[in-house]
Amino acid sequence: MATPLVLLALVIAPGQALADPLPDTAERVKASVVSIATYQPTRSPRAQYLGTGFVIDDGRLVVTNDHVLPGDLDQDNRERLVVVSGQGRDNTIHHAEVVARAASDDLVLLHIAPPSLPALTLGNSSRARVGEEVAFTGYPIGMILGLYPATHRAGISAMTPMAIPARHSSELDDSRIRALRNAPPMVFQLDATAYPGNSGSPLYRKDTGEVIGVINQVYVQGGREAAVRNPSGITYAIPSDRIRPLLEQYRSQPDG
Repeated sequence: MATPLVLLALVIAPGQALADPLPDTAERVKASVVSIATYQPTRSPRAQYLGTGFVIDDGRLVVTNDHVLPGDLDQDNRERLVVVSGQGRDNTIHHAEVVARAASDDLVLLHIAPPSLPALTLGNSSRARVGEEVAFTGYPIGMILGLYPATHRAGISAMTPMAIPARHSSELDDSRIRALRNAPPMVFQLDATAYPGNSGSPLYRKDTGEVIGVINQVYVQGGREAAVRNPSGITYAIPSDRIRPLLEQYRSQPDG
């Protein structure tokens, strides 16, 4: 006697749907996201915002973009590089010094004065895949209203050379052609809107919070103002695997 075949439809009730992990992950991540600034006691405002950074390792090391840092500090007027942590206007200013940098990767490692801060974990960026959904947290508008980190969703759309694409042949100047010929490092191209203040923001997995990249530039059609007024929705991030040589560089120093 044949046994009847019964097909069961698996229905997930609304209350049983998988929850989005990002809200909980972003809540943890934002405690490790900091502002990079210069501080001058005789200036108003005393802190001048430069970009975003994030804490790793023992809670005293901060990663950000090399292009975020100022070229020179006004030593005569006691201007210094600082990292600002906290939420809203409840902030702590940490003296910071550069302990390792890789200008070609647009990365720099800072060491900050106590207290230590919650640290993020570096993930394996080589395992990131095109189509993966990720997120980044930073300060797109700086400290105008206080330190309120903003989190943005992103999709990895491509791995591409670290060179902003030209819109037409007239923009292919000698420096851009040279950069493309010299096998520039590969970076993540993201379907996401970032702003100049997001430079140095951690790009991380939505479920674990592991950092797989560092936001470093956006594609704009025009100047800095155009990035805010008319964003392209194309953002680039440096893979986090390139942070590890900075850590090795720091630890190889006599007192690192």
